[in-house]
Amino acid sequence: MSESVSHVVCLNQVNFHWSKSLEAVIDIPEFSMRRGESVFLQGASGSGKTTLLSLIAAVLQPQSGQVSVDGVELGTLRGGQRDQFRVDRIGLVFQQFNLLPFLSVSENIQLPCRFSKLRRSQAVHAGKSIDEETDRLLSAMHLSASDIKNRKVTDLSVGQQQRVAVARALIGRPKLIIADEPTSALDSDTRQAFLQLLFSEVHAAGCTLLFVSHDASLGSMFDRSVNLKDINLAANNSDMLGATG
Repeated sequence: MSESVSHVVCLNQVNFHWSKSLEAVIDIPEFSMRRGESVFLQGASGSGKTTLLSLIAAVLQPQSGQVSVDGVELGTLRGGQRDQFRVDRIGLVFQQFNLLPFLSVSENIQLPCRFSKLRRSQAVHAGKSIDEETDRLLSAMHLSASDIKNRKVTDLSVGQQQRVAVARALIGRPKLIIADEPTSALDSDTRQAFLQLLFSEVHAAGCTLLFVSHDASLGSMFDRSVNLKDINLAANNSDMLGATG
């Protein structure tokens, strides 16, 4: 099996710096994720986690090197192609959830299907209809569809909003789920229960999971744990400058 088939994420000699600075924020010789793998990525604040996620999610482009997701080299995509690729292939769970307050719970979950025919088709295949798949995902997240699907997301607790955000990322079974510090507002017991729900649904959907957090205690729950400073030479260089400054 070729690397492009067996891996969902492949980074090769990726270098990124902000336009007004020549100092690299990301300098990663190699990083990859196998199809179906769950990877815990740990990194301190300012270590480049958000920048790396933006490169993998086709939001940013590196100055050099290659970033491939699901066999597609992102540097070959232009303009709207990058946006369409993101909504087709990647489910995003943000730290602040980014739910739309003027939409209901079900409308928030179904949002990716409004912009992606692929996600809509796969959601229908999984649940027979968009509404049925929405209800199924809510149930999988231990939320009662009949109780909350027509409510505004602003009426929900933080924990409920978090699980709605995960259902939105999962609908239509994208190849890659990226979760950026989604458990930072939860206590230890709630965090563990949430992760078990996430793993169960990600596995059922056949997704690959990249989970980012500064909380190293979560790493043992994943297939593989990676510290950003071990793969990002720029982070090491920054540490060295700080130690000698």
